[in-house]
Amino acid sequence: MKKISTKILYILPFLALIAFYACKPAASKFSNPIGYDLEHPEKFSMPESLLEISGIAFYKGIPDTIYSIQDEEGSVFRQKWNVKQQKNVGFAGKGDYEDIAIFNEKVFVLKSNGQLYTFPFSETMKEKAEQVKVHKKLVPKGEYESLYADPENNKVYVLCKTCPVDKKRKTSTGYVLNYDAKLDSLIPESSFSIDLEQIKALNPKLKASLSPSALTKNPVTKEWYILASANKLLVIADEHWKVKEVHRLNSSVYNQPEGIAFDKNMNLYISNEGDELTNGNILKFKYTKSVKK
Repeated sequence: MKKISTKILYILPFLALIAFYACKPAASKFSNPIGYDLEHPEKFSMPESLLEISGIAFYKGIPDTIYSIQDEEGSVFRQKWNVKQQKNVGFAGKGDYEDIAIFNEKVFVLKSNGQLYTFPFSETMKEKAEQVKVHKKLVPKGEYESLYADPENNKVYVLCKTCPVDKKRKTSTGYVLNYDAKLDSLIPESSFSIDLEQIKALNPKLKASLSPSALTKNPVTKEWYILASANKLLVIADEHWKVKEVHRLNSSVYNQPEGIAFDKNMNLYISNEGDELTNGNILKFKYTKSVKK
């Protein structure tokens, strides 16, 4: 039996080390909220009618059917999960509709100018809603894309994308409206602001900017999940709007994230607008205790 060269014995450990690092997957530069793997979703591609899907919601968190809007047509769409065929109810003419919420047996739709449309949830089964109410001048002039309706306190939250009040400050301002179900009326109550310097403090590589495109609340932790399409960010804030976490979103997964919602099982959903090359889609992230940051 031939003896192994001393040089080969010397080199072997280094070759093993190189092979180990070559096979080891590269560490991801994208982080996750506890319980969600933001890079490996279940993807539901949208039909052509929802290429520009801009907001999503569930009725009482029931995941069987997802309700959505797109930002050019005054219609609310409904689909069974993973079934492209959709039906829709018209509630207004063409316009820039940005987000949707459902609570108190009402559908709420936010227009980019801050106007809110409401109509009975029962009318989602019709071709055209008949009891539509338009709520105007509830929030200052600005551009709005984020809406959340909280069934626990009957309050509606509207968050600025671009508002004059934030022009010279590193903040994103939002407004709280009280909803009176009997009168179907919304009454301005208060405002709040997110300190965007907190984003930079958590990740110095990021700018202190946000431009929110969607808003929801984690039904268990009560944390706010704020989506920013232009910045490709998911920001998580506590109940008092203090930023706790900032997660960069992989542009190969998130084409144009514009909608966000939880179902009653704690699963997270994010919708993306499509473009000339990509269909619109809804991404589902199953909640699991095994997924850590």
